[in-house]
Amino acid sequence: MKASQMRDMSREDLALEEAALREQLFKLRFQTATGQLESASRMRSVRKDIARVRTVLREMAQAEKEKIQGAGK
Repeated sequence: MKASQMRDMSREDLALEEAALREQLFKLRFQTATGQLESASRMRSVRKDIARVRTVLREMAQAEKEKIQGAGK
């Protein structure tokens, strides 16, 4: 998923997406341990998607923080 699509999602949706991706990464790691993983590149893409979700969540938190600080002036 692209970061631009993630920016249109709500915080709750992003948190659910992150949880789903983490579960998927766990399953991929399990497949790696048992020798059943077919595509090692899938693990990399899932890790990058998790990073994108966390980045967008952090951007949202930073924007909210700046909005609050700007209102106090």
